[in-house]
Amino acid sequence: MASFCSGWCPLYFVASVTLAVLAITITAHSISKNSDAAITPIAHDLSVNVSRALRLAGFDAMADLLHRSPQFYLPPENSTIFAIQDSAIRNSSLPPSFLKNLLLYHTLTSKVSMDDLLNKTTGTCIPTLFRQKNVAITKIDANRRLLEINHVLISHPDLFVGSQIAIHGVLEPFSFLDPQNLGGGSDFMKSPICSSTSNSMLASEAYESMKTVEWNRIILLLSSNGYVSFSIGLHSVLDEILRDYSMGLDSVTIFAPQDLALLASPSPLLDRVVGLHILPQRFTYRDLIALPARTLLNTFVPDQELENEGIQDFMSGLIISGVEIVAPDVFTSDKFVIHGISRAFTLAELTA
Repeated sequence: MASFCSGWCPLYFVASVTLAVLAITITAHSISKNSDAAITPIAHDLSVNVSRALRLAGFDAMADLLHRSPQFYLPPENSTIFAIQDSAIRNSSLPPSFLKNLLLYHTLTSKVSMDDLLNKTTGTCIPTLFRQKNVAITKIDANRRLLEINHVLISHPDLFVGSQIAIHGVLEPFSFLDPQNLGGGSDFMKSPICSSTSNSMLASEAYESMKTVEWNRIILLLSSNGYVSFSIGLHSVLDEILRDYSMGLDSVTIFAPQDLALLASPSPLLDRVVGLHILPQRFTYRDLIALPARTLLNTFVPDQELENEGIQDFMSGLIISGVEIVAPDVFTSDKFVIHGISRAFTLAELTA
């Protein structure tokens, strides 16, 4: 019983607190601030049909929010909801304001079916109910009827399509859930690059460079598996990484410490602190062991390398610049490898 509660109780606790607080504080006027015109909520009987469709498809959390809490989140007429799978949010103890903004960011200001989305072009941005922030179409495969928004796959297209509303299921949130901004402020997500007729290809290329190394997936994996502080640091400097490595970077190796105390360092150093833990090449643990001792490894910091010291008698794991790999190959894909390390590497400027 205890293990079951540990997975689901945080979500239901958040939902119950949300209802109690927001039923008093949220009015139609406050919701209307998220668009240029006042929003007319859909009828409650329609919300019941929508929640039923969600539940049949396994989106129980979203179904509960729609059916039991219209004061909190009742989508407007002529809108599109992207329902997040339970597995992506059920273990997150999100505060009510953040949860509300997250749902608003997953609601478009127009009703679009899967066919409508497939007829758009890669790089197209669509406004949401969250302060007119956009989401971007980042991949389209019309032949296979596959489409990604903010690099998240639509797993259940046309889950519900009615005269007033459309629902599509997605694998995970469109935005990284930033632990530093759980109050739900406007900067809780990285805004996508929007295209126009003249810059559609540029936007598409920028997103493909980001997708190549799966940065969003890396950040989510780190955050949900004990490497929270390093995840925060990586998220904070992601724009700099994308700018500096927009071309020619197709794989990475990440050495992840569980405690990145240098988050408190001056911001000009944070990108170098994080960059010191990333190699612009994929090395599995076996690849690293196979390297000759004293091999120097290039990092994202141009003037500072890491040294492969091999396996020492006094430690059980491979040593990189005096730091032991304690969790080799903890996460892997064709594009990246993450190794857990015993402590953070030290930047040269901080030891001078």
